[in-house]
This record gives sequence, C-alpha cells and structure tokens, in this order.
Amino acid sequence: MAGNIVRDIDDAVRIRHVLCSVSDKTGLEGLIPALVEINPGVRIFSTGGTFDALKKILGERSARHLTQVSDYTGQPETQGGLVKTLDFKIYLGLLTETYNPAHQRDLERTQAVAIDLVVVNLYPFQQTVAKPDVTVEMARANIDIGGPCMIRAAAKNYLRVAPVVDPADYPRLVETLRRTGGTLDLATRFELARKAFAHTAEYDTAIARFLGRLEPEAVRGCYDVKR
Repeated sequence: MAGNIVRDIDDAVRIRHVLCSVSDKTGLEGLIPALVEINPGVRIFSTGGTFDALKKILGERSARHLTQVSDYTGQPETQGGLVKTLDFKIYLGLLTETYNPAHQRDLERTQAVAIDLVVVNLYPFQQTVAKPDVTVEMARANIDIGGPCMIRAAAKNYLRVAPVVDPADYPRLVETLRRTGGTLDLATRFELARKAFAHTAEYDTAIARFLGRLEPEAVRGCYDVKR
C-alpha cells in the first residue's frame, strides 16, 4: 500500500513550528515578526542565508524563536549548501499525521517536532536560463532539490501542514492568523497545497524544456570531461 488512508484530522491547526528556507526573501520582514507576535511560542527552523536574514529581522528575539536546521537535525550543511534540509527529522515533521500513534511514537523517538507551516521558494532557475549568456552548468547549478521536496511533502500533508510558496500570499496568511488567533483551517491549507503543486509542476516543466533543447554534445562542451 502506497500510504495511509487518513480519516481523522483537525480543521484548525495552530502554527507552532515553521520551516523557512527561501531564495526570494521579499516580505519576510512583515511575515516573521507577525508569526512571533501572533503565536509567542512559535519556533522557526531555517537555513543558510535565510537564517541570517531572519536573525537580523528578529534581533534579540531570535534566541528564543529561531533555530538553525543543522542544529535541529545534528547534520551540518554541506559545502555550497548542497544538502541542508534533506533529513529524516525534517520529513518526519512534515509528513506525520496527528492521529497516527506510530507517527507520534516516531516523533518522540527521534525528538522531532511536527512542522505546521512551510515557507519555501525555489532557486531562480527560470531567471537564470533567461540570461543570454547562460550555460548548461549555470542552469544545472540552479536546479533546486530540497525546496521542491519540502514543498511537495508539505502540500501532500495539507491534512495538517500549510505550504506557502509565494511572498504575495504573506499578507493574507498573516491576516488569517490574526483573525483565527494563530490557526489555519483545512480550506486554507488545501488552497495553499493546490498552489504549491502547481508551482513545483511549473518549475519542473521549465527545467525539462530547457534541457530538452540541448544535445549531449553541446552539453559536453561546457565541461572538461575526463576520459
């Protein structure tokens, strides 16, 4: 069987744990302080440059609310940020189901937490390949792996998790959280999940179209190929 068939879920889910890792940092200065204000106990996990941006935004509050993903997982980021979020604790936190006892035991066993909100946008592949001097290596380097994985996991588990992929949605998200006292309902999570899957589909289509225009020999010319 491919997965569990779930029956019991909560309509309203309180945002207690947030995973934030973005290339486009637009709007974070409005979103992040609002999350902390609305849910004073919120804990935000972040990576690399996003962590640095959030630390600056939160100031002295960062000690209470902000955690490096590498500190949470116990695994340091690899050179160049190649691997940051691809970790069992992260995906257990994204995919776990509230009323699944086995999942809850796994959270306890690994000292992981259920992640309720994922704020992720992707490496700028489309912008990169639009440049007139782009090479296949420049394009390859801007293919995001961890971002789409997080988005897909969060969107699949709209039963409990809200995936946010567009900075334009931050004000509405904050407005909703203020109105509800810090929770997101099923309808909102499902709407965000639909948008998230459309986003990753468009991203993968852009990659396939770019690579589809290239012949292997043209790709070979970009590298010093060892024989």
